[in-house]
Amino acid sequence: MKNYLKTFWAAALMIGLAVTSFAQETAKTSLALGRIESYEMQVTYDKTSHLIFPSAIRYVDLGSEYLIAGKAEDAENVLRVKASVKDFEPETNFSVITDDGRFYSFDAYYSACPFTLSYNLLAMQKAVDRSAGQDVLFEELGNNSPSLAGLILETIYKKDKRFVKHIGAKSFGIQFILKGIYIHNGKYYFHTELDNRTNVPFQIEFMNFKVVDKKIAKRTVIQERPMIPLRSYKPLGVIGGKEVEQNVFLLDQFTIADDKVLLIEIFEKNGGRHQTLQVENSDLIKARLISDMHLKF
Repeated sequence: MKNYLKTFWAAALMIGLAVTSFAQETAKTSLALGRIESYEMQVTYDKTSHLIFPSAIRYVDLGSEYLIAGKAEDAENVLRVKASVKDFEPETNFSVITDDGRFYSFDAYYSACPFTLSYNLLAMQKAVDRSAGQDVLFEELGNNSPSLAGLILETIYKKDKRFVKHIGAKSFGIQFILKGIYIHNGKYYFHTELDNRTNVPFQIEFMNFKVVDKKIAKRTVIQERPMIPLRSYKPLGVIGGKEVEQNVFLLDQFTIADDKVLLIEIFEKNGGRHQTLQVENSDLIKARLISDMHLKF
């Protein structure tokens, strides 16, 4: 009986050790499967390297004081990198997160004369598929993937459909219309279009989304509720003479009371051809649903 118990406990111990070892090995394997390969680049002290990303740069972290980096002026998607000391070794690293939710990792090596000083990350991604598993979630988007949100913005823009046909404004040769309202996973997508029917370019200074009382004459600053777009498909710019431009804006889901309206305002820089759209709650609740499967809507 004693020999039986000794055999039993020995077997149990071996099984326990095997399970623990398997669990540890599985954990190692799972982490390895999620590994993000780093790009390798050379940097130098006397010259600046530039990285061009497909989207605006949101975050940069340098691995050591051997590197200095910063966004290029007036270019949100270009990063400047150079060595702060000569002949540093061993290599160091840095990481970048962009607005489309992509995470990039780089190993930086010192070279007195780098082979390349400028890199196009979009071209590199097309040549070598490194997109899997690199999506970063941003607080303002909740559980929405930035890459999926970007894809929806792009799809709405390229499909260019109009199903809202009663919301628009026209004056001074400028027509501003709301072409569609879409809903996906707690977020609104507003599709707008501006038609410049004059020969004078229309330079957009800024756009406003805000909820106000219907009785605009009695409106006060306290009664205004701004709605800040989380994303837009294109940056605001200039609509040339006789040109038509559209854009898509991503906002948090919201509803409004019957005595209030959503105003979408577009302002001309150094001009007075401002345009305003009014959207009611009855328009918001008719937003078209976007399907994840094939982005059909």
